[in-house]
Amino acid sequence: MKMKVFVSVIVLILSHQLFGQKKEIILKANSESVDIRNGKEFRKNGWTISPEIKPDIFYSSALGENVVFITDLDSISIPITESTDFDFIVLLNGKKKALTKIKYQEPYLSKLKKAATYNETDDRFVPPFTYQASEHPNLVKIRKELKLDSIAGNGSELSKIFNLLHWVHNSVRHDGGSNNPTQKNAIDLISVCKKENRGVNCRMLATILNECYLSLGIKSRYITCMPKETEFEECHVINMVYCQELKKWIWIDPTNDAYVMDEQGNLLGIEEVRLRLISGQPLILNADSNWNREFLQTKEDYLYNYMAKNLYRLETPLVSQYDNETWKEGNEATYVELLPLDGLVQTPQKSEETNPKTGVKFTNYKTNNPSKFWTTP
Repeated sequence: MKMKVFVSVIVLILSHQLFGQKKEIILKANSESVDIRNGKEFRKNGWTISPEIKPDIFYSSALGENVVFITDLDSISIPITESTDFDFIVLLNGKKKALTKIKYQEPYLSKLKKAATYNETDDRFVPPFTYQASEHPNLVKIRKELKLDSIAGNGSELSKIFNLLHWVHNSVRHDGGSNNPTQKNAIDLISVCKKENRGVNCRMLATILNECYLSLGIKSRYITCMPKETEFEECHVINMVYCQELKKWIWIDPTNDAYVMDEQGNLLGIEEVRLRLISGQPLILNADSNWNREFLQTKEDYLYNYMAKNLYRLETPLVSQYDNETWKEGNEATYVELLPLDGLVQTPQKSEETNPKTGVKFTNYKTNNPSKFWTTP
């Protein structure tokens, strides 16, 4: 594709902004895929034209720079300021109109830094976390059927943790848009993925890995990492794994085959990564971190953008056990949420609700005290 000249488009944009956006700006396209340059970052096929979403909003934190949409026929460049709220139309195949908006968004890392303050003296009751014993028949079954002793190997505990991480990542494809299978335990999830040649979302990947760790006697919880907003389209789920060798929790992400270190190569836990993001201390992402073996993750995108958004609030099951995510009548599920003092919804501290469709009773606790959340097993 030839390079486009943006001068006339920018002139139109400026007049469009000065005169109250009375003039309709149209960007032509035949392909649904759009390349995007967001400041210094370029993403090939980084946007999909979606006429059904009205408006379809692209958020940018590239303050003082431009966002450039590049279709197979046309292009447009929009300067980003704190007041940018710019509408235009993408005309797909000469007939379908996609109302599109470019809007400035405060950088996720800047938002996270406002969430630094917890309350170490919050003594509201939170029950103790528990971990199902490896001798439980269902965990024994997982260990045998999946041949986890062979996969984990005979090395150190840490080597077993990494071997299982890599195995789950390579065995099950991530598909964030997939529907969850009915049975949500390691054996059934892996079986469904193989039978239907499909993937599962990050929560199911973390569930699989969590049960694999428990079956080998390794204490683990899966953590739902969420943004500040209580209503959101996307979050991320990873594992916190307690390494007896290191006497600490470590960050393990099966979706991205990822773990995180400091500048000395010491493994870090989720709490430590969050604190380092806020304080600006160095972070190192393992070099082979990747998504579905299709592209490598970068520290900047994965940690300073994606996870900076999703480390605002954290939630984990009170009981780490087999089949915790299979919701059927008679089951109970209890979760604990750690939120900073500027979190949007601080109360009630304890809530209970029974899902009328599944019959599952859900109990949720909130705490502002990180020591209650990160307590060692």
